[in-house]
Amino acid sequence: MCGITGIYRVKSGEPVSKQELIPMTEALRHRGPDEYGYYINGNLGLGHSRLSIIDLSGGSQPVYNEDKSICVVFNGEIFNYIELRELLQTKGHRFYTSGDTETIVHAYEEFGADFVDHLNGQFAIALWDVKKRELILTRDRVGILPLYYSLLNDGTIIFASEMKGILASGLIHPEIDFAGVNQVFSLWVNIPPRTVFKGINELAPGKMLTISESGIKERRYWGYIFPGINEYEDKPLSYYTSRLEELIYDSVKLRLRADVTVASYLSGGLDSSIVSALVKKHHNRDLVTFSVGFSDEAFDERAWQMEMVNHIGTDHRMVNADYDSISASFSEVIFHAEKPMIRSAPAPLFILSRLVRENGIKVVLTGEGADEFFGGYNIFKEDMIRRFWARNPESVKRPKLLSALYPYVSRSGRGNAFWNSFFGKGLTDTGNPHYSHSIRWGNTSQVKRFFNDGLLDEGYDAASELEEYLSQDIMKWHPLCRAQYLEASLFLPGYLLSSQGDRMLMANSVEGRFPFLDHRVIEFAATIPPEYKIRGLNEKYILKKIYGGILPESISSRPKQPYRAPIARSFIDRDTIASSMFDGDTIRRYGYFNPESVELLLNKYRKNNGTSTGERNDMAIAGIVSMQLLHHHFIEKRSL
Repeated sequence: MCGITGIYRVKSGEPVSKQELIPMTEALRHRGPDEYGYYINGNLGLGHSRLSIIDLSGGSQPVYNEDKSICVVFNGEIFNYIELRELLQTKGHRFYTSGDTETIVHAYEEFGADFVDHLNGQFAIALWDVKKRELILTRDRVGILPLYYSLLNDGTIIFASEMKGILASGLIHPEIDFAGVNQVFSLWVNIPPRTVFKGINELAPGKMLTISESGIKERRYWGYIFPGINEYEDKPLSYYTSRLEELIYDSVKLRLRADVTVASYLSGGLDSSIVSALVKKHHNRDLVTFSVGFSDEAFDERAWQMEMVNHIGTDHRMVNADYDSISASFSEVIFHAEKPMIRSAPAPLFILSRLVRENGIKVVLTGEGADEFFGGYNIFKEDMIRRFWARNPESVKRPKLLSALYPYVSRSGRGNAFWNSFFGKGLTDTGNPHYSHSIRWGNTSQVKRFFNDGLLDEGYDAASELEEYLSQDIMKWHPLCRAQYLEASLFLPGYLLSSQGDRMLMANSVEGRFPFLDHRVIEFAATIPPEYKIRGLNEKYILKKIYGGILPESISSRPKQPYRAPIARSFIDRDTIASSMFDGDTIRRYGYFNPESVELLLNKYRKNNGTSTGERNDMAIAGIVSMQLLHHHFIEKRSL
């Protein structure tokens, strides 16, 4: 993977200089430390920082067509580039490199703006058509790779793989967008195009911007589609298992294409175990695997990790994450994530990617996507149970089913009364298109009570912005598909693939690849009847059916354990930059949070010997320290 940058002075026509692009591109050096490349054409300039994975000697960017009338810089991988190259050659296209980037150029020549439909990959692309004086910016279907842009008052557009690249241009002054902050502390994520910085927009997954003198056009070229609730084909389970197994096998094979070593993450859960087992069995007998363990046993999964390592026999390396290392790394985590968060979970993954790079490896496979598209999350089962309970709201037994889903959530000794009051909110509002996520979002929003009064506009309604972003067909789908859609459209690109994924990997110049996020797998998964995804309360039933034979029984039958990391003990009263953000004077100087409320929260933990005092309070601790660090890196440091 790489980093891309650019400036296009559409209206003024004033020339762009290489000197303007250099600081933007160097700000993304962590994404591509191997070399830089630039392209200038009058009022258009492109920059590229390269992490060499394919065609190590000849894959420099920018890349052109034969007469240099088309120019491309891109971040990512086109996994089907060999097949696409062969197709384009039969149509008369001539190639001068052996890499994947050039297939984008010729695919555009052949198919026009529909070239993206022919790409199987993860990408953020900037394509310049010299003859049309037209710039195309586009992002992969599910949002694996990031792309941001700003539209200036004089008609200039600037873009970069990360917001720090745009800020490095000096053309945008960093200023917090409190509506964007409101979204993060309500929904966990931002709703594209909004970010937490004013004037900086995120290009949504599956979208394309076309910029020319005639204006800016935006179109969605891909989106999630599920059958109507009664429109599933009447086919046996064996049909779905057979086809899905073929697709996942091919997806793994494609994602092993590289001129460098490809390793795998092994978390101890079902998804990464499937990927690692398939690689070891069919492709690479010398597979290297990586995992993270925790000193805090409540979060540690190394027993399952080592069981899987011993089962398939990999060359395994592990990093241990303790409170100190999480706290020490969290400042860098927020610098790379470029947004506040209500979890500390990205920190161990940042530490893990550093271990990967220290071992000389640039590419890892991971299991992201299986939970979203095959029904792996507790939030899906929670939705099923609440709907079952809603059919008999007075039932005493039905809400008890919820307690089995969240054994790790502190209930402060309130027993079943907690589950009744917490999960009973809006219980019978089953016609709400966001029913599955309303409890989570309501719980998250409680963290906003620590902000100073009036800072987050009480009149701002994240839900209305959400309505504009989401599909209007959501209520035609099965309730499980609605929940999957919300998770895949919001949490997956907005947090899992960014704050926990791309940003933590690329912070250490490591590329992540995700076999379950092949668009063919996703599109087929959407056609699988819900009862084959969750059977009773057995999540990812179809995956277990297919792959149970190549995994230890303890892994294939193990209930889903969400990946989490300790929060309060990692930050309170430690000698790190992150912990210093709780200093009362710093809280007052930055002006986001009520210092008295923050101190009361900290003392509550201190009296409890640093252990959790509840899910909301844990989220508040992470939210406060991450918001403070965001200001520290992007507001305070830039004003010095």
